[in-house]
Amino acid sequence: MTAMSSSSASSSSLSSSMAKSAKWVLKSIGNFTNEILSIFLFSLLDIIDIVLCFLYKMADFFFESQWKPCYCSSHKEAITSCDGNKVLVSQNNVLSLSTKLQLEEVSDTLYTRPSYLSEISKVMPFVIGSTATTAKTTVGSTFTVHSTIVEMLQDKINGGQNPRWSDCDCKPCTRWSSSPKQSLYVRSEGLTDHPREDVLFIHGFISSSAFWTETLFPNFSASAKSSYRFLAVDLLGFGRSPKPADSLYTLKEHVDMIEASVLDAYKVKSFHIVAHSLGCILALALAVKHPGSIKSLTLLAPPYYPVPKGVEPSQYVMRKVAPRRVWPPIALGASIACWYEHISRTVCLLICKNHRFWEYLTKVVTRNRIESFLVEGFFAHTHNAAWHTLHNVICGTGGKIERYLDAVRERVKCHINIFHGSDDDVVPVECSQSVKARVPTARVNIVQNKDHITIVIGRQKAFARELEQIWSNSSA
Repeated sequence: MTAMSSSSASSSSLSSSMAKSAKWVLKSIGNFTNEILSIFLFSLLDIIDIVLCFLYKMADFFFESQWKPCYCSSHKEAITSCDGNKVLVSQNNVLSLSTKLQLEEVSDTLYTRPSYLSEISKVMPFVIGSTATTAKTTVGSTFTVHSTIVEMLQDKINGGQNPRWSDCDCKPCTRWSSSPKQSLYVRSEGLTDHPREDVLFIHGFISSSAFWTETLFPNFSASAKSSYRFLAVDLLGFGRSPKPADSLYTLKEHVDMIEASVLDAYKVKSFHIVAHSLGCILALALAVKHPGSIKSLTLLAPPYYPVPKGVEPSQYVMRKVAPRRVWPPIALGASIACWYEHISRTVCLLICKNHRFWEYLTKVVTRNRIESFLVEGFFAHTHNAAWHTLHNVICGTGGKIERYLDAVRERVKCHINIFHGSDDDVVPVECSQSVKARVPTARVNIVQNKDHITIVIGRQKAFARELEQIWSNSSA
């Protein structure tokens, strides 16, 4: 009997070992296949982007009677110094700006994006004969900035804010351009006269204020609506907010517009912040600037990637956000959006410029199973806004987030709550855990079986109650 039991256990152990070996073999084959397909696809995309660069140069000249700058041109030391409110530009050009430019906020990932073959040659010299070198930018008393940025700054001074030919020109998308004063779109609900406190809602990348107004706002209790004023904003370049073609969409520009359009316009003094994804970066920047005014900070899926010492922060974050892999699909989509300026512009030309058709088609095909506001928020942006925000805010702040978190830990005396879906493929759960490691007082709530979107949508009633409890505890 004992021998039979021992034999059975041995057989079970052998089967388990064989299953693990088979799983390892399948995983290795999958990884190898992913690598080979990635090499082929992204090498092809490198070539396609170069061809599209030429085609867009011709199209821009045809439709707008001038060559438009892009980040494919060779790197130049365009801005050589920054003194007060003047930026001295090489080639004997001088730009006078009304406010000091924060050139440090322009991410070098805009113009330092090596081709895929040059990237793999660093780790696979036996495939490609030589090791490619990556251009570096230096920031200090002397700036090295791509010539395209200089041309965009010249457009800004000359008032070049009108939508481009490849952007949508429908009335909702261009409403802001007829207004003499640029202001973000803000949806206000709740107590309008003398609210006890305000709540600022900041949406994520390629989204809009509808992410909050269509989900949470209808589900807040009567008590909350009679105590708080809810302010949901469309970020610069998204939703119904201005989408100037000459903006670099830096962190400073986003924060300045929120301050002017929300905090100043609505005379906000004491407020809570609820932010999702990209919005978490802006929320941290606002908390650092207004530490005494923040009552609570609620972050959903904050994109914080701790940067190893000795590594260029923006380049590291870009490779974490967009790893240039065919699988999973979210990595493929992020890589196309982040690495290929002209391919991503083509996507915007086909989708965003024709968003009314795609919105209608989506409703017909899905029979409204997909919330229409998600589709509308996804399409309501320009390539210029998405491209620059992705690089200058998400990638470009890679070296600043730690300083923001340290400042929040030391100076902001409020409740910090973090929510993250366990199935989030866009921003990994490790990002929230890294925030917790930097700010030990933060409370992290991992919501099981929820992803980047369903962290709110699908549980909006429960989340509305959770937020009300957070605000109540913060005011106690």
